Amino acid sequence: MTTPEQARVAIVTGGAGGLGFPIAERLAAQGHTVAIWDLDAARARDAAARLPRARGYGVDVTDRASVDAAMTEVVQEFGPLGILVNSAGHNGPVEAFASYPFEGWRFVMALNLDAVFHCCQAGVREMLKTGYGRIVNIASIAGKEGNPNAVAYSASKAGVIGLTKSVGRELANTEIRVNCVAPAAIETEMLNQLTPEFRAFVTAKIPVGRLGKASEVASLVAWLASEECSFSTGAVFDVSGGRATY
Repeated sequence: MTTPEQARVAIVTGGAGGLGFPIAERLAAQGHTVAIWDLDAARARDAAARLPRARGYGVDVTDRASVDAAMTEVVQEFGPLGILVNSAGHNGPVEAFASYPFEGWRFVMALNLDAVFHCCQAGVREMLKTGYGRIVNIASIAGKEGNPNAVAYSASKAGVIGLTKSVGRELANTEIRVNCVAPAAIETEMLNQLTPEFRAFVTAKIPVGRLGKASEVASLVAWLASEECSFSTGAVFDVSGGRATY
């Protein structure tokens, strides 16, 4: 639990489900005020109702105007932004590259990468006003290694890693820290988007021999979102069960 002086206003995109809700839950349990952003406003409100000091917002993170409006609303209601976790994302189609649909590519890029740009930029503008902030982007081991038959997902997550490194280095002389987490396959509803064959493929690549738990990712994100994370920025933290080799 944080002290009252350490309690912050936190935004978690995709916070109504997947990895987002366990992260929002962990931050709320630590005493932070949490704004849950989800495309489905009702789903966001339902998720927020399960947490203390939380509110749900319907936000299209692929739409810059929607992001800017929601950011303004959160700050006006709760105060300065201290934590931003970009968790919204989608696997997209699982298909061979030669036949990969361009509309699938654009959908995944818009949600997994463009949205992170929009949210980070809006968040940084707010954090620069106070000189403090913690941003945690959810990338993936696929962004390092590249998963076959998942070109858009792999490329978008590689982009998140590059964006994180760039912004983290740019802001290194401030008290704003920007890091990302690169999980391997984690047991969430998002994994249900995968075929059984692809699920077996990604599980077999994990030396620990099992899928990760959402709580394990949330624990790391909570530390990266804390004041204790003071000397790490522009970094990639693996939660891969030993899969990561660099």
